[in-house]
Parts: sequence; structure tokens; C-alpha cells
Amino acid sequence: MTDHGPGEADTQELTVLVYSDDRDTRQQVIRALGVRPAPELPAVRIVEVATEPLVMRTMDAGGIDLVILDGEAVPAGGMGVCRQMKDEIFHCPPVLVLTARPADAWLATWSRADGVAPRPLDPMRLADLAAHLLRQRLAGLPTS
Repeated sequence: MTDHGPGEADTQELTVLVYSDDRDTRQQVIRALGVRPAPELPAVRIVEVATEPLVMRTMDAGGIDLVILDGEAVPAGGMGVCRQMKDEIFHCPPVLVLTARPADAWLATWSRADGVAPRPLDPMRLADLAAHLLRQRLAGLPTS
């Protein structure tokens, strides 16, 4: 895992944390991102996490460039985890939340997510959203 702040990402690799209690959901996200979500970005390294305590330990360790949270994960949903991270982590990396349906976007706003991807997941849209958030991170632009 790289150890850097916003805008100081290792140009060789970006680290993306993917949280869901559902292995199939994690695999869909990983397939959508591929080796790199956009040609001009460095390759991504995926850290798969299935529990909220492990999310927080991983975030405390640092080096994460983008967080993708499953809003439907149980017992700790991604929206609540997002809000906690935004409250507790200084220079929190951008967070993309997966929602059950497009109408849930307002809940993601409450959680202070930087991006929202509704289900069913569109791999192209997910990769585009992830690339946008990673570009912001590399440029050192603030997130919500």
C-alpha cells in the first residue's frame, strides 16, 4: 500500500478499496475497473474488504486513493460507513457509493459521497466515475 496524501499518489499505482459483504458485488466492481479505469491513469491495485471494522483499519493505515462502498452491505451499509469516514478521516480520499437504485442518490448525498453508482451496475459508468474521482485525487482537488 502506498503512503501518501492527496495529490501525492505513487505514479506507478493507485490503491482502491472495495467494500461489500457480497463477493459478487466486489467482483463486479473489480471487473468494471479493470487494470486501470482510464488509459491516462496509473494502474490500480484493489484492496477487497468484506467488513466495516476492516474498512476502518485499512483506512487508518493510509494509502487509499479511492473508496468504493456498497450501500447495501450488511450489517454496516456503505452510506453510514461513508459518513463516518468523512467525519473522522482527515483528507479522506474520494468515496463512491453503490446504491440499490437511482432514487437512492439523495441518501448518498446525506452520506457525503463524492460519487454515486446505482444498480444494476453499468461497468462503463462505474469506471468513468472512478476515473473522474481518481483524477481529482491526483490533482489534489478537495472532495466533499
